[in-house]
Amino acid sequence: MRTNRLEAFSDGVLAIIITIMVLGLKVPAGHDLSDLVRTTGVGLLTYLLTFVYVGIYWNNHHHMFHLVRQVSGGVLWANLALLFCLSLFPLTTAWIDDSRFEPIPVGIYGLNLLGAAIAYFVLQTVIIRQQGPGSPLRQAVGADIKGKVSLVLYVAGILSALLIDRSGHIGVGLALAGFVTVAVMWVVPDRRIDRVVRQHEIPD
Repeated sequence: MRTNRLEAFSDGVLAIIITIMVLGLKVPAGHDLSDLVRTTGVGLLTYLLTFVYVGIYWNNHHHMFHLVRQVSGGVLWANLALLFCLSLFPLTTAWIDDSRFEPIPVGIYGLNLLGAAIAYFVLQTVIIRQQGPGSPLRQAVGADIKGKVSLVLYVAGILSALLIDRSGHIGVGLALAGFVTVAVMWVVPDRRIDRVVRQHEIPD
């Protein structure tokens, strides 16, 4: 099976996720800038962070499938698992917004990010196994240092939110700093796959 339908379906789901998130933003009650900050300010920040994450997954998903010619049933199910985790972003984002960054919602948001990262890793692994010993994706991914560091930061962020300074904001601040750091790490597209695509001359 060619990748066209899988990519089109994934693109559609990600577009819907972004639409749901933006529709969840609260409209300011007044007409001043202060009303925007008071009513929507926190929501805009959480929306921006999650929007960046959705963009990162879309970008890397798009690049990864440049190295895939055919998809198996395992790839389809692994891709659905990734989309499931991403589809929870609007819920967990709205929760941290409504709770004003309480520890439990921030921890659950971190679990959502961790789940999506693991699902992406599983999808990547299934594709590599399908491609066999000469997998171009394996060549492109290499040691995947950024992926491993991201998992560590997610786990550290979750533990910080749930265990450090539960009555204050230190643990939550550390958690959010970790989540933002991961986003910054991945916001620049990974050029390794671009190089391998050129080497293998795999068409778009």
